[in-house]
Order: sequence, then C-alpha cells, then structure tokens
Amino acid sequence: MYQILKQIIKTGIKTEAYPQADESMRLTEQRLQKEILDVFGGALAIRMVDAGSCNGCELEIHAVNNAYYNIEGLGIKFVASPRHADLLLVTGPVSRHMAEALQRTYDATPDPKLVVAVGECACDGGIFGESYASCGKVSNVIPVDVVVSGCPPAPAAILQGILTAISRGKS
Repeated sequence: MYQILKQIIKTGIKTEAYPQADESMRLTEQRLQKEILDVFGGALAIRMVDAGSCNGCELEIHAVNNAYYNIEGLGIKFVASPRHADLLLVTGPVSRHMAEALQRTYDATPDPKLVVAVGECACDGGIFGESYASCGKVSNVIPVDVVVSGCPPAPAAILQGILTAISRGKS
C-alpha cells in the first residue's frame, strides 16, 4: 500500500485536456434550431425504435443526449409514444418478429412524419442481410427519409442525419 501511495505522489495528476468546441457544430446547432422552429413550430419529438440491433447505435444515440452534444438544448426530445413523435429514429436490421411492430409504430406516428435509419444494419441490413429471421434494411418495411451510415455512427453524424431529415421535411 505504501508503494502505491508513493507512486501516486511521485507521478502527480495526469489528465488530458478537455475537447475544444467545434465551430462547425455550433453553426449546425443554430441551423438545426431554426429548422425545427420553421418546420415543427417549437420542439422536435423523436421516437427511437430498436428493430433488432446490437445496441451499438443506441449507445451513440444516448451520447447525443450527454452534456457535450446536448440535443435537448436544441429543442429535440425523445418521447415514449409514437403518437407524440415527429420523427422515428430506427436502428438495427428489422427482425421478422419486429416488422409488424415497426409498421404499427410508423402508422401511429402523425403526419408529417420523418424516418431516419441509423447504422449500417438499418441502412442496408449490415452483416445480417435478408434471411429467414431478418427483413434486412428498414426501407424494406417502412419508407425511410434519411440514412446515417456507420457501425456505429458518431453522435455528430446522427445529429447531421436529423438535420438532413428536417431539411427534407420542410420542402
């Protein structure tokens, strides 16, 4: 124990510098807030649907909620019901037993609705493809407005995908 304490005192405090703010991210945030106000008149409500993923994309979506990205500060919130949602964020290849649930979620979402497929599996079926257990990509079950590729995609890419969906929904 004495050796460990001696080593700690000898080494001192070693930490890395905090990340510097990305100026392009700040411009994206301002643009995103303006687009949300123009299209939805206030806040954007997102319903996230896991259609059979490995949870890698979900971890990155949770990172979008942390203090660094602060998606709630942009007027974007996650909701528990598709009836309150403006946008569906779908992850994973659609497994056969989730196809009907995903379709019903899509049908329950009021118009105008947007769909963003997050991750390689949601975009093109990933390593699972189409099989007896998988319908493959999300667009095989419901219409998709924007795809965000990556395995898993970075939180900034997810934010960019949401912004792209909002921009397309406006036109």
